[in-house]
Amino acid sequence: MAKTAIAYKEKMKEISVISLICSCLYPESRKDILGDFEEKPSALLADMDIKPINKRASGQAFEVILKSPSPVSDASHCVTTPPKKDISLEDIQKKLEAAEDRRRSQEAQVLRALAEKRDHERDVLMKAMEENSNFSRMAEEKLQLKMEQIEENRMAYLASIMERLQEKEKHGQEVRRNKELREEITA
Repeated sequence: MAKTAIAYKEKMKEISVISLICSCLYPESRKDILGDFEEKPSALLADMDIKPINKRASGQAFEVILKSPSPVSDASHCVTTPPKKDISLEDIQKKLEAAEDRRRSQEAQVLRALAEKRDHERDVLMKAMEENSNFSRMAEEKLQLKMEQIEENRMAYLASIMERLQEKEKHGQEVRRNKELREEITA
């Protein structure tokens, strides 16, 4: 125990050396720091118990136990709660009414937000439906034009085929007539 107390005092002296070095930067407070330090170790040792803990490879270890405060200091640390203010029925009713008003206001605000959201959803839905109908109408018009074009192309193709067939038929009749004329001439 004596060794740990000595080790503790050595540590306190090391701290005083550090404070002395720091006091070189502030020379006006040097006397105050040294005066305070010389008084503190004895005062600190009177208010605490030091128990050594098994020695470790990293150095010594000890536990510092603070003594309980004296009965005189208990009176200075005693905290009393402030006296409760008497609350009248009118004050309670006013507070309840204010809370009810806040609740109604908040409820109205939530309902307004929901209505705005519903309106926005309705607008979006209407716009989507309008775009869909416009798309359908445009697609139908394009399809109708395409079908008309296909029909025109088909009719033109059929007309050209019929014309070629008629030309072939005329050519065939001419060839037959020429053949008959040759056979009559040769016969």
